[in-house]
Amino acid sequence: MNPRVLALCVALIFSLQVRPLAQTPPQVTLVKAAHLLDPKTGNVLSPAAVLIEGNTIKQVGAPSLIRPPLGAKIIDLGSATLLPGMIDSHTHLLLDVILPAEAERARHYNGTMTIVELLAIAESPSKRVLMGAQNAREDLESGITTVRILGHSGIDGDTELRDAINAGELVGPRILAAGRKLVTRGEGYVRNLNPALADAILNQEFLFIEGAEGGREAVRQNVFHNVDVIKVTAEENLTVAELAAVVEEAHRNHLKVAVHAAFKVPIQTAIDAGADSIEHGNELTDEQLKKMRDKGIFLDFTPASYGEFFDRMFEETLAQTLAMRAERLQANAATRKRYDDLIHRLQSPEVKFEGAFDEQDRQRYRDLVQRVLKSGVKFAAGTDMCWFYPGKTCGQATIMALLNLHSAGLPALDMIRAITTNAAEMLGWQDRIGAIEPGKFADLVAVPGDPVADITELERVQFVMKDGQVIRNDLARN
Repeated sequence: MNPRVLALCVALIFSLQVRPLAQTPPQVTLVKAAHLLDPKTGNVLSPAAVLIEGNTIKQVGAPSLIRPPLGAKIIDLGSATLLPGMIDSHTHLLLDVILPAEAERARHYNGTMTIVELLAIAESPSKRVLMGAQNAREDLESGITTVRILGHSGIDGDTELRDAINAGELVGPRILAAGRKLVTRGEGYVRNLNPALADAILNQEFLFIEGAEGGREAVRQNVFHNVDVIKVTAEENLTVAELAAVVEEAHRNHLKVAVHAAFKVPIQTAIDAGADSIEHGNELTDEQLKKMRDKGIFLDFTPASYGEFFDRMFEETLAQTLAMRAERLQANAATRKRYDDLIHRLQSPEVKFEGAFDEQDRQRYRDLVQRVLKSGVKFAAGTDMCWFYPGKTCGQATIMALLNLHSAGLPALDMIRAITTNAAEMLGWQDRIGAIEPGKFADLVAVPGDPVADITELERVQFVMKDGQVIRNDLARN
């Protein structure tokens, strides 16, 4: 081609105005219901309407005051009560720890590996992610629109699951992922392993805190894997200096630190080091509660053991669980016979189930709940969900476990706050989730009755919206 002609063609191309592609306007949806609960204030708006544009709440008020544009989608939920999508702030969606009773005893008394260590060897990462994806969807369908996964997900199972959901490749709740949990050697999960094999096994689940600088490096490794929160297990051999270094490095990277601390000494370490939340807190003293209040440290209740949840689960389903586990393991003849013998004994009418927790345990948890309420400490609630409950979805079991907190004496409205507004603040996402307010994500749940009058209404979720998308609607009247 003539160079002059070529130059003219190039000039013509660059002189043309490129017409921008027309953008599809976001879907506008109006959700109407007889009632809307604001957990923060306890106020109920009746009747109520929520105007949503795309994934964001734009307006909340009486239906007569909201004028949706032409073409808006109308969802009428009739006599139902709307409340914010629920938050499970402590879960392990990629972990299933149900094992036979004799294996559970052996791991404590015979120096054998813990369940978590066994999983790191026996379960493939891909299998665990598949299980996590199923659990995530089941959680969402029960109204859990946000979860915080605090470890036991392999190296990057939770972050990969989060990213797949965010990309629309999978359906599930919003996920804050902790990646690998930070631990010390010689305590808790990490013991009784052949040193030559220990790191190869445990590096799949944990990052080690080896002095203050080692703690910083562990945080940096998780930051590299794009986590949303740092999880630390505090045992008695973790020093304040080590944990403080972890907290400082996490905060430098704009990440909160959740610390597993059940007993007095680790709880004090977490308080002194400036943790953002203490998970469990079983042996909290009144003085420690006062320090937590003064420092603004959250307590994350894990109430599955507070009431009858575990008793019901084991009594109703232990034999079934063992049978399914034996099948899943494809056990050899000798192992299968041990399973079958145990299952036969469990099914005998002469066997009396004594319960996983006695009345003294329950009273201790009831006392803890009342002391926390009296102290003014900020609190949320998470299930610590890491087990399979035959006959229940993960979401159904999650709600059952959370309701134990009410059984332990927490008033219904405070119970709802613990899994909505309070949890959102603890996660640092109070500007995004936890309430039905303009500017927040359109995460909505509807139940047929009044959850403040009857907290078990949370087990009867009939409508779920996450990010402006309807996940479930058993009340359709559009």
